Order: sequence, then structure tokens, then C-alpha cells
Amino acid sequence: MWYNTKHIKPFGPCKLFKPFTMWVLVLQRMFLEFLIDFIYFPLWWYTDGTKRAVKFLFDLIIVVNIQLSPFLWLKNIFVPMFGQWDWQGRLVSFFMRLANVIFRFIALLIWVFIVFVLFLIWLALPLFIVFMLLNSIFSF
Repeated sequence: MWYNTKHIKPFGPCKLFKPFTMWVLVLQRMFLEFLIDFIYFPLWWYTDGTKRAVKFLFDLIIVVNIQLSPFLWLKNIFVPMFGQWDWQGRLVSFFMRLANVIFRFIALLIWVFIVFVLFLIWLALPLFIVFMLLNSIFSF
């Protein structure tokens, strides 16, 4: 052992010092923590976990909005591209930017829909797991 127990005098009626009792206390504490976490998990999943998931999914939407930036294209829709200030350059630039705005906005809407579906799957996942577990246990 890494410590010397010969000088330790036991208290009360016990005659031997048993370092094994510490392991029993640790295992009891671990089992109790496991039970508390098991009971607390559904409450966490649908309160604080949902809040964290919503924040994460909003961050995903913000990142894709920054990457696609359809509103930046919309802001500059009347600015001619490549310094072509004549009417042909302005006309081509307008329609090119309009097409870019439309397709980027559609891509952003598709991404928002995908993120919303992922959130619904995240909410339904524990219920689905419990349903499938009970279905497999009680099916004959």
C-alpha cells in the first residue's frame, strides 16, 4: 500500500482498519449519482438540453447565412458588376444578382427546413428509443 496503516488506532468496537470501506462508499456514491442522472435525464433533455440544441441550431443557421449571404447580394442588386457602368452592364449585373439572390435565398430556406427537421428528430429521439425498447421487450 502507498500508506502505512500500522500506526492508526481504530475507533470504537472495530479492531481492524479497513481501507476497503472507502471503495464501498465510492461505489455507493457512483451508483447514487447514476440513479439521479438516469432520473434527471428526461428533464434535462426537454429543458436545458433543448435550450442548448436551439442555440446550436441557430448558430448553424447564422453560419450558413454568413456563407450564402443572400441579403448582402440583395443590398448590392443595383450596383454594376466589374465596373460596367453602361446600361448593358447594369442590365446584366441586375439579372445576375437577381438570380443569385433567388437561388441563395432558396438554399437558405432549404437549410432552415433541414435544421428544423433535425430539431424535431432531436426532440423525438428519446421517445422513439423508449418506444422501440418497450416494443422489443413486450413483443412475442
